[in-house]
Amino acid sequence: MLNLYMETLIVHPKSKKQLAAVKAVLKALEVSFEKEEEKSPYNPEFVAQIKENYKQAKQGMVVTIKDPKDIWPSIIL
Repeated sequence: MLNLYMETLIVHPKSKKQLAAVKAVLKALEVSFEKEEEKSPYNPEFVAQIKENYKQAKQGMVVTIKDPKDIWPSIIL
């Protein structure tokens, strides 16, 4: 059967409650739908570096600045 009524709708629910209601209505009407994965606006390499830095910080691999007015003695090893 040829479907001549194909159209794409983009819905922007403002809460989880609204999202659940929209999904329930579509299911009740037997309308197929799919979730599009959100795309990050950030470069994947940048995100990986931030995650690595966070991991290192959790492991204690940080430099502590003792005197914010004179940082050089604190950061020069």
